[in-house]
Amino acid sequence: MIEVFHSLDEVSAARRGGAVAIGNFDGVHKGHVAVIQAAAAAARSRGIALGVLTFEPHPRSVLGPQDAPPFRLSDWRGKARGLEALGVDFLAICQFNRDLASLTAEDFVRAALVDALSAKHVAVGEDFRFGNDRAGDTGLLVDIGGEHGFSVTSVPEMAGADGLAFSSSAIRKALQAGDVHRAAELLGRLWEVEGVVAHGDKRGRTIGFPTLNVALGDLVRPALGVYTVQIQFEGEDRWYGGVANIGKRPTVDGTDERMEAHVFDFDQDVYGKRVRIRLADFIRPEQKFEGLDALKAQIAADAESARTFLNRG
Repeated sequence: MIEVFHSLDEVSAARRGGAVAIGNFDGVHKGHVAVIQAAAAAARSRGIALGVLTFEPHPRSVLGPQDAPPFRLSDWRGKARGLEALGVDFLAICQFNRDLASLTAEDFVRAALVDALSAKHVAVGEDFRFGNDRAGDTGLLVDIGGEHGFSVTSVPEMAGADGLAFSSSAIRKALQAGDVHRAAELLGRLWEVEGVVAHGDKRGRTIGFPTLNVALGDLVRPALGVYTVQIQFEGEDRWYGGVANIGKRPTVDGTDERMEAHVFDFDQDVYGKRVRIRLADFIRPEQKFEGLDALKAQIAADAESARTFLNRG
């Protein structure tokens, strides 16, 4: 199991001296995998631990406009899970704030890679920038590494067969267009929302379709509408089928964007439980109906569409 350190001060002596991949790794998509594999190759050849250094909160949320729309593809839990699947031994989370952003590139490397991690090898994407005003690049990283005893691998941008680069921004655009299949192709898996099941208005129960309410938080907003989904509850290996709406619920005059998922063939109390909900297919855009009877009929049709999709295997 991956070991997670929520600050650089927490990194244990046993995890120091490893090969470290550095980046935001939002979504842990196919392009990120190439960087992590470069660090993994160095870790194997030297018999050292494989680690990832990332930043929370995402630097864009600190340095960008405060009224910018949500954009993240995953929180730290999803990131850790994706990294664990790649064989990463530990995740070191560097707490990002304006003080950190003001460090010179040299000071950041010394504080994070030398003092905190004692890294022996570092892997980054070729466009990685760091330090105040993003002044640091791979060339500077190589120079500092020569002074402090770590080597560096710079990994070129990766692209698919269509020539389009694997990138977090491309995945966001695909999700915002409702193209969950394109997003999954770039990610290497279905995109998912993870959160805690919260109490809602329980209106779904009155029309025969009880739902799980999960806040989207600072995750990117996919196209508002209805999706075929796969659902897993904490402590379980099973994935349930279901149908979910992401939107404002205009039929009942809703205003906040949320995810409401109906789980097929399921009747358990899961309030307060952590849940993962994967988007498997886009069924239709969100729309307003004349009343609850029309909404109920449409949900039944949506559920049938979702079952048909899931039964294809």
